[in-house]
Amino acid sequence: MKQKRFFAALLALAVVGSLSACNKGGSASGGKDVIYLASVAPLSGGTATAGKDNDSGARLAVEEINAKGGVEINGKKYQIELISEDDGADPKQGPIVAQKVVDHGKVLGVIGHYNSGVTMAANPVYAKANLFTITPSASNPDVVAKSMKTASGSNSSYRMVAHDGMQGPALAAYANKIGIKKVAIIDDATTYGKGLADKFDGKAKELGMDVVYREATTDKATDFKAILTKIKASEADAIVWGGLEDTAATLTKQARELGLQQKLLMFDAVCTDNYITLSGDTSIGVLCSVTGVPLSEMPEGAAFKERFEKRFNGQKVQGFAPFAYDAVYTVVEAIKKAGTTEDSAKVAAAMEGIQAKGLSGNIAFEPSGERKDGMITILEQKGKEFVPIDKAR
Repeated sequence: MKQKRFFAALLALAVVGSLSACNKGGSASGGKDVIYLASVAPLSGGTATAGKDNDSGARLAVEEINAKGGVEINGKKYQIELISEDDGADPKQGPIVAQKVVDHGKVLGVIGHYNSGVTMAANPVYAKANLFTITPSASNPDVVAKSMKTASGSNSSYRMVAHDGMQGPALAAYANKIGIKKVAIIDDATTYGKGLADKFDGKAKELGMDVVYREATTDKATDFKAILTKIKASEADAIVWGGLEDTAATLTKQARELGLQQKLLMFDAVCTDNYITLSGDTSIGVLCSVTGVPLSEMPEGAAFKERFEKRFNGQKVQGFAPFAYDAVYTVVEAIKKAGTTEDSAKVAAAMEGIQAKGLSGNIAFEPSGERKDGMITILEQKGKEFVPIDKAR
């Protein structure tokens, strides 16, 4: 009996020792030295296609870096491990998921979140833990403008694309340019959707356009017919939607079913292959704006698209995957500059003044955390793709 207890005690000590070694960080299975990054996006729910696009873009970058030997810090090679978390596009989940990332204890930077409201809700959790986020997609100006400083005094929020303070007015200016005089505006009451609708509204009025109808719904809406019936009687030349791709597709189909032939104007979350698939032929001619250079105009865009689709079994690039990809390389440059694989505060400090070269061009940030030289591109859906037709800065 005593012998059995002795061997049981030895086994317990061995298990505890093994777990302790794992929790110390710095090495993964196989004994490789590891740098940890996190990718946080909606991997479930109505926005999952877009969220997986971001996550896959980040993952492709990590895998390519590792395949080339990893990252050299102070003469030592490290592999990157990407931890993926699902925030469900829910602002209430943002802080919970952020705390999970913080509790990991070894993450040096966060690629995410996808949505503006979720990013803003999560920001204080990261900032207090000396972690920064670099979002490939969240475009509300307040994502950066109202972000907290980290506990050590560095920026806690960076953005890879232009913001909605540029996007909303740019689309309104283009609408005015093509002769639209009366608009109806609908938004989904989210930080992203309402924010863009407000920016469009303000610029449209400044340009002398008439906002003949304004309505808010939710990001879970499935029936727009009552709203669309009112718009039909409003004599609007165009309908503006501030919201995401799944609801946009529903709105588009129902508008055409009711015989509304007005021009449909959308924003960057809608300019995706998934929106085209969901809405079918009803979305031909839709105009939308994107907060950056479209994949088709990136010099290495075609090659990236081919690698992406091969790696993820035919999954199409939706919109922001290239910016998530570039975000990983940008964070890696900051880690190299900081010369640490453990101190997230030093990496956050190293992000200030960082410069990198990516798919989307030269990457550098204003002191605020906004990307320098932000660009808005206007697209039109022609056939089975969105085609660039105008640009604004």
